[in-house]
Amino acid sequence: MRILFIRHGDPDYEHDTLTETGKKEALLLAQAAPEMGLGHCFVSPLNRAQETASYTLKELGCKAQTFDWLQEFPARVDVNASKELQDAYPDTDRNNGKYCMRIAWDMLPSYWLSHPEYGDRDGWRESEVARCSNLVQIYDSVTGSFDEFLASYGYVREGGLYRVKKECTESVTFFCHLGLTCALLSHLWNMSPFLLWHSLAPAPTSVTEVVSEEREKGTAYFRALRIGDVSHLSGAGEKASFSGRFCEVYGNKEQRH
Repeated sequence: MRILFIRHGDPDYEHDTLTETGKKEALLLAQAAPEMGLGHCFVSPLNRAQETASYTLKELGCKAQTFDWLQEFPARVDVNASKELQDAYPDTDRNNGKYCMRIAWDMLPSYWLSHPEYGDRDGWRESEVARCSNLVQIYDSVTGSFDEFLASYGYVREGGLYRVKKECTESVTFFCHLGLTCALLSHLWNMSPFLLWHSLAPAPTSVTEVVSEEREKGTAYFRALRIGDVSHLSGAGEKASFSGRFCEVYGNKEQRH
């Protein structure tokens, strides 16, 4: 089985749409799509992913099914009751004197690296962030839906592997989001999601490809063939946009800190 994760184009998060750059990226992706073997397509309900997919679906003359669980990973952390987390998320907005809810994984690297539970396969579930958020509940719900999807193709989760109930060489494509993709990959690879949230930054419209390997009859594992591929952009002379990244050097005030 082959799975493609395609991130949406350069976003206007405020309006949940694509920027003009994002529309150009989505068009270049669509032009490359006929050679990509996308198979059945599935898309996040959020408009920036729907809009990105629409270019490819029009090019291919096909439709996609929308799955709510493909939306950007929605877990939020409340730092009001934790001085430790207030320091870990120093740029958290305030409203009427209280800290606002914020994306659970977007903390300072100096914080999570000094707390080994965030890098542990199971330890992150008992972390301070987990205590102050709906992170574990959301993660288990999303990965549970993912496993139900894989089971429909014949791959049933057992421990950290997948039991192959029926052989499958089909391709499926998810038009989704950076955080969600990292969460699903961490589940496939049996690791803490924080490791991928803080180590991968797939660019807008990038393609990440994983395939099953059945080295023992009846048991499969998934490995990546490519992560964050933007050859459809570079081949057309288009530079990958910056969304999802932080400043390369602190002195560059034009990039997100």
